[in-house]
Amino acid sequence: MMIDQIAEYLPGILLAYSVFLVSILSPGPNILAIMGTSMAVGRGSGLALALGVATGSMIWATLTALGLTAVIASFAVLLTAIKIVGGLFLLWLAYKAFKSAASAHDIEAQASDQHASLSGYFLKGLTVQMTNPKAALAWVAIISLGLKAGAPTWVAVVIVVGTTVFSLICHVLYALVFSTPPMVRIYARARRWVQATLGVLFAFAGLKLLTSRI
Repeated sequence: MMIDQIAEYLPGILLAYSVFLVSILSPGPNILAIMGTSMAVGRGSGLALALGVATGSMIWATLTALGLTAVIASFAVLLTAIKIVGGLFLLWLAYKAFKSAASAHDIEAQASDQHASLSGYFLKGLTVQMTNPKAALAWVAIISLGLKAGAPTWVAVVIVVGTTVFSLICHVLYALVFSTPPMVRIYARARRWVQATLGVLFAFAGLKLLTSRI
């Protein structure tokens, strides 16, 4: 019976995994934050931020599997509030990036005590992920692909655990790759351009989130 259930639900689970991987490989505000932090501040801070993003992804996946994001999506006021907070937070990240680009020295990197601020970077990653209402709607689509009506509980658990592992691996890899010596040297030579580019992208994402219809 268990083998029959696996055969029945496995295609949907694999489809949900595939859609999730495609979405996570598309650079968004969370990926940009990991890249910039890893290059500018260091591997430890980049990894802490990556863990925060992965944790946020797990929370959204769990809420969706429990059906709570459908409830959130049905309340326009709540979804709008999340959108506004997320848009303003991205604009704040844009301000920080522009401020760093305008400075002769990397203010953010110099002012950061990596050991004392790892929890702060974790919370930053978690905030970026949790204040994006599009993440909630994306998870509704992902879970819907793999979780048929009447599916047993283990299917939801497999989807949540699997996507959490994928999220953790991918975001940690981003942090590791962009904190390597070659990337750090590139950042050192083009710091102002990198920060200015990040500022433009964060500002664009924030304004788009604030002005878009969810």
